Amino acid sequence: MVRRKANRGRTPAGAPNPIDVHVGTRMRLRRTLLGLSQEKLGEMIGLTFQQVQKYERGANRVSCSRLFDLSRALDVPVSFFFDDMTTSTADQSPVRMVKEPPSEEPMAAEPDPALRRETLELVRNYYSISDPDVRRRIYELAKALSGRTSEA
Repeated sequence: MVRRKANRGRTPAGAPNPIDVHVGTRMRLRRTLLGLSQEKLGEMIGLTFQQVQKYERGANRVSCSRLFDLSRALDVPVSFFFDDMTTSTADQSPVRMVKEPPSEEPMAAEPDPALRRETLELVRNYYSISDPDVRRRIYELAKALSGRTSEA
């Protein structure tokens, strides 16, 4: 059996591993929901904002100890960073890429609209409205404008 090197977790094409990208996306999601800048999060865990930026893009892999620090700084369990991972993303683990090389490079998934900055800021601003009646009215307005009439 011929064994190939794991290429430090990158895909055969050299792109960041989809799992690292997913972890970075979850990191950005939580940071944004808390209203933290990349600079502030970096200060909390002893990094520069550029390093936080690289983690969020998946360009650099997050070590176990750093993931632990991030979970504490962002007040979430470590498992949070792996929540909502698709099976196709999970199948791109480095060990699987070595044992079962894909026949071709998987197509990049469409980014989840729930993870866009605009969505995150909208949710954060929505929950900062102190009056529950006003919040309910805004929710009803958004639902009416979207054309959706039932809960999804």
